[in-house]
Amino acid sequence: MHAVHHLYQYRKSLSTTTYKARGQRVIRCEYCRLAKRFCICSLAPKHACNTLQSNAGFLLLMYDTEVLKPSNTGKLIADIIPDTYAYLWSRTQENQELLALLNDEKWQPMIIFPSEYASAERKVQTNKVVCEKGKKPLFIMLDGSWREAKKMFRKSPYLNNFPLVSFDAKTYKESHDTQQSPVGEDSRYTVRKTELEHQFSTADVAARVLDMLGEKQNAKLLDLWFDVFNYQYQKSVCQRNKGNPKALENYQAYINTLS
Repeated sequence: MHAVHHLYQYRKSLSTTTYKARGQRVIRCEYCRLAKRFCICSLAPKHACNTLQSNAGFLLLMYDTEVLKPSNTGKLIADIIPDTYAYLWSRTQENQELLALLNDEKWQPMIIFPSEYASAERKVQTNKVVCEKGKKPLFIMLDGSWREAKKMFRKSPYLNNFPLVSFDAKTYKESHDTQQSPVGEDSRYTVRKTELEHQFSTADVAARVLDMLGEKQNAKLLDLWFDVFNYQYQKSVCQRNKGNPKALENYQAYINTLS
């Protein structure tokens, strides 16, 4: 079990009633959260490839019920990046474990958020991620709906001094050679309706950030793993599957090159 699985179990323990997400009647795997007959746990990168390494860490700050949603893609990051941490966000209660992580000298925390929300004096990195010497990037992702993410960004004063890492969907495509970039040009997230045009899922964004960091292999692996999740999830939905029908084939082919 990784950090997101543990947080899911913890959040369930706090509930006094059953969380009724869309597709609540589907019998789901407790780990990948897909319908049991379409479970992808046996295909997870940690089982298929024993060479997973990364210089990056990810910190998922999750909005209350987000971790309970089967469609959440933050767990896909934890399937690939060993140093992935997950906490419930709170506006009023301090989490000492979270604050200790943010203050750990080995990490350089950076918030993944659109640059237009940065104040004039705030440092913003685009296209390429650069860290101070001797530190590793800790990418903070505000995991929830767009409305919830904006609330977390505004009401988390302990995050105010950290730089932003940002990319725009259009400029990202212009600044990355589409023949060499390891990730897809556009979001393929079709599990939920998005509020904004070109809006990406959490896993989508993480893959692009890994690409900006120079971890092309991990970026590609996460992008393909996301494709598998997206396609398998929709097999249990009563509508046309908009995922990539070659997702499993493409993922397995890439895993074979890493073995």
